[in-house]
Amino acid sequence: MTKLTHLDDQGRVSMVDVSRKAVTSRRALAEGYVRMTKDTLASLHAGENPKGSVEITAELAGIMGAKRTADLIPLCHPLPLSKVKVRIISDPDLPGLRVTSETKTEGVTGVEMEALTAVSVACLTIYDMLKAVDKAMVIGGIRLLEKDGGKSGAWRADY
Repeated sequence: MTKLTHLDDQGRVSMVDVSRKAVTSRRALAEGYVRMTKDTLASLHAGENPKGSVEITAELAGIMGAKRTADLIPLCHPLPLSKVKVRIISDPDLPGLRVTSETKTEGVTGVEMEALTAVSVACLTIYDMLKAVDKAMVIGGIRLLEKDGGKSGAWRADY
């Protein structure tokens, strides 16, 4: 079994020492969704939300969330993000909204947590903006799809 990197030799929590790691291009892609009723999705498309554009607000919230990842996840290193892209698309078969996030940096540690945080915050924002009409929405499927860079190289989820 691989040794857990956030524990020291005594089993105590420790932020990983990345000072000797090489700077490389790093990228991560994550996804998630918010399932809702067909009526809620229809009202979203009709622009009936008094809070404004759900998709634009959630995309911006996701970007902001990625930038604050180190403040939210205790052992994450703060990273100089060079790119955060959050996209939300409607999926009538779900029914609901699918969220993706792509993050990039030039650094010594990966950007997977930033991509996952962006998706999570965007999904929570969608819920917040639509909860008045559908409290039974389900947030789910949040996962890493791809990562590139660093010592371990490229990784792709088994779709």
